[in-house]
Amino acid sequence: MILLAHLPALLAAFFASLVEFVEALTVVLAVGAVRGWRPALTGAFAALFVLALIVALLGPVLTMVPLRIVRLLVGIMLLTFGWRWLAKAVRRAAGVLPLRDEDANFARETETLRALAPVPGFDKAAIATAFNITMLEGVEVVFIVLAIGAGAPALLPAAVAGAAAALALVMLAGLALHRPLAKVPENALKFGTGVLLVAFGVFWLGEGVGINWPGADVSLLVLIVLVFVGALGAVRGMAKAV
Repeated sequence: MILLAHLPALLAAFFASLVEFVEALTVVLAVGAVRGWRPALTGAFAALFVLALIVALLGPVLTMVPLRIVRLLVGIMLLTFGWRWLAKAVRRAAGVLPLRDEDANFARETETLRALAPVPGFDKAAIATAFNITMLEGVEVVFIVLAIGAGAPALLPAAVAGAAAALALVMLAGLALHRPLAKVPENALKFGTGVLLVAFGVFWLGEGVGINWPGADVSLLVLIVLVFVGALGAVRGMAKAV
């Protein structure tokens, strides 16, 4: 059962997964529109199967490592992912970098796929394209889910549930719309996800080096607020400098 205390882990995994799966959906839809839906779905679902195996295999392995070492490594991993996402989202929000355009990416992928020679029957190029993009974006999801869940055994189900909910939402939207989810506020999602991952990273890194956080898990909420306020301050500072 997922408790209220697990909600930050669930939300972090959900939003991180949502961003990655939206990006993968753009390419899978391009494959389906140009080369056919059978190879597009075959490649995408094959990648999802491989990713599920990775989670199933690596999840139990992490429980064999001493918890303090796991938390130290997890903190570093989450800080790496979170800082990269947050820094880019801050620069985009400040106008330093352009926002990502899923419609433009869809058009570019479509033109690339149309340039390939048509293949009757088993379309290896289309399957490989859908498989590769789903694996590329999905591997980051796997690492984030495992990292969020590795800090405490009870958090892994929450992280997996968050990622699964994001996947289901993106798949349903893709099936219903058959077009890129260009209206999704991707930079806002990356901003929020970056804040959550950085806060989790600081929390688990502190646990790994022996810091006793005041209020235990409650201090995680304080870290989230502090990182969010700091990121907003960075956006304002960069926007004035542009």
